[in-house]
Amino acid sequence: MVESKKIIIVGIAGVGKTSVVSSVVEILRSKNKSVNVCSFGSIMLDEAKKKGVENRDELRKLSVSEQKDLQATAAKSIANMDDEIVIIDTHAFISTKAGFYPGLPYNVLEIIKPVNFILISANPEEIYNRRMKDDSRNRDIISVAAIKKELDISNAMISSCSVLCGSPMNMILNSEGKVEEVANAIVSAIG
Repeated sequence: MVESKKIIIVGIAGVGKTSVVSSVVEILRSKNKSVNVCSFGSIMLDEAKKKGVENRDELRKLSVSEQKDLQATAAKSIANMDDEIVIIDTHAFISTKAGFYPGLPYNVLEIIKPVNFILISANPEEIYNRRMKDDSRNRDIISVAAIKKELDISNAMISSCSVLCGSPMNMILNSEGKVEEVANAIVSAIG
């Protein structure tokens, strides 16, 4: 039996990660690959609901220790997935009252054992415009300058993850209208 490849794909809100991941899955399935996409935040939310949390936007408001526990539980669930390719859709960091908390701390990486990291990025102004149009979530209002800072922090966090795991990292720019091109680049990167 072939070991499952765990691929972590991160990107801040508004980079188009969900659209890109959907396209990646289509391409991989057309190549007869067994693919499972899991949203790290959704797995955490399922566990948090047992403790009274009602939606994803409340997760980032939990204490760091509560988030750590939820992350470990989610990581164990993902580690047990046995599809040929498991894509973990997540964020490189969570903005908390205490500061930027890693979305993928070392203990989580040790459990999941990812073989690739993909950072999806976009132009800060595009991200800002995409966020302003998204009324499906209760997002904090943010400036273009703050988005640039988020991009820098994501880059630093995912670079650290790559070093810790000894797994390759790719940074891919998702410009407006380029989802299919970006998806093909990701498929090429993960082999």
